[in-house]
Parts: sequence; C-alpha cells; structure tokens
Amino acid sequence: MKNRITKIFIKQNGYLTSKNLKNRTEQYQIKSMIDTGEVVRIKRGLYKHLRYASDSNDWAEICRIVPSGVLCLFSAWQYYELSTTVSPFYHMALENKSKIILPEYPPILIYYWNKNYIEMGKITLTENGEKINICTLEKAVCDAVKFRNKIGMEIMTEVLKNYVKRNDRNLNDLMKYAKNLRIHNIIKPYLQSLI
Repeated sequence: MKNRITKIFIKQNGYLTSKNLKNRTEQYQIKSMIDTGEVVRIKRGLYKHLRYASDSNDWAEICRIVPSGVLCLFSAWQYYELSTTVSPFYHMALENKSKIILPEYPPILIYYWNKNYIEMGKITLTENGEKINICTLEKAVCDAVKFRNKIGMEIMTEVLKNYVKRNDRNLNDLMKYAKNLRIHNIIKPYLQSLI
C-alpha cells in the first residue's frame, strides 16, 4: 500500500489528492504518514510529501490549492520582478461566486472578479514541470494602474519603471489591455515620461 502511495507522490512531484486514494486502508496510510511527519495536509483532500515535493516552486503549490485561480497583483508583480514590495499574502483572482476553503497556511488573499476580467490575459506557464496560472506581464502592469488608488502611486510607479526597463516588454499588448480596461488615457502619460 505505502509503496503505491509513495509512487504517486513521486510521480506528482510530491503531491497527492484524496482522489488518488483507492480505499480506506490507503486513507489510514496517509493519516499515519501525517502523524509521522512525512506528509503534510495542505487542505482537505490535498497532501504534500516533504521528501518528494520541491520547495522551490511555491507558485505551483498555490495554484494547486486554488486550481481555478490566477496569480495576480502583488504575486504577479513579484513573479515578473516588477516590484520589490513583498506581500505577506499570495494574491489570487477567482471568478465571482466561486466557493473555496483555504488552508491557514500559506496565506492566500482572494479577489473575486468577473470571468471576463480574469480570462483577459490569463496564461498557464510551466516551471520545473509544474503549471502555474498567472496573468500576462502586460496585464499585470495594467492592473497596477487600474488599482493605483488601492495599492498606492509609489508601487504603481515602480511597476511601470521596471516594466519599461525590460527587454521583453510589448508596448502594443500593453496598450491593448489598457484600452480594454479603459485606462489607456491614464497609462499613456506615465509611459511617455518613462520612455
């Protein structure tokens, strides 16, 4: 039994869900592994094997906890190295009316947005064989401008300055998002002063 469970943990980069368990015996085996400290219960139905899970990809773990969510705002800015501000929370966007039970740790802050807003600029990246849902670089920049009154002008300016310095920036895409979000008249003067 334990051998089959261990193989699943290895195959799934150190993670296992209750769907992977075939019977009560395997459920007891997981409980035993939790009791011995080999395995940590991240949330109901999601388990992490401390020996086989890589600690290097926290983003993937967050996306496993909130599979329908998208990394946004401070988490996206940190991922793209647009801001030096490190939030104590992981920031994720979820569709309005979604229901989710979050674990106590890691701390996740959920934003309930409409489906169109979340789907606009949503991409799935693969890092070290793990998938993460995140907004595009340009959408992340537009979010900084859109939510400038909530996050502060200082952070918005830092995000814009760091974006302009990037070699992979795409100003055409940025302005397309800005037009869709109705902030192109706001973002344009900032960009002109920085470029």
